[in-house]
Amino acid sequence: MKSELTDLARSLRKNSTDAERLLWGYLRGRQLDSLKFRRQHPLGNYIVDFICLEKKIIIEIDGGQHATSKEYDEERDRWLNNQGFKVLRFWNNDVIKNIDGVIEVIRQNCLKS
Repeated sequence: MKSELTDLARSLRKNSTDAERLLWGYLRGRQLDSLKFRRQHPLGNYIVDFICLEKKIIIEIDGGQHATSKEYDEERDRWLNNQGFKVLRFWNNDVIKNIDGVIEVIRQNCLKS
């Protein structure tokens, strides 16, 4: 299972959405408060979009498909929360149209951790 998740994570990194690529441009290389973020990172039975292990923050970028998978997302978030992680969710449009606001929400949550 772990090898399958690693392969899937690698594939997801190669096929990022526009919103994921945009946000990654702000998070990569310790650009945000010198924090290390990873993208498409396997965690348990899941793959998270972005994660800062040091601050235990997970960032999920949701497209339209998440409107119909609400129960799955809630179950997933519950499991991640039980592992000690805080999950921040943003819609694709929020990232694309308000990247500065998204970055500020992420920064504020990292400061609290």
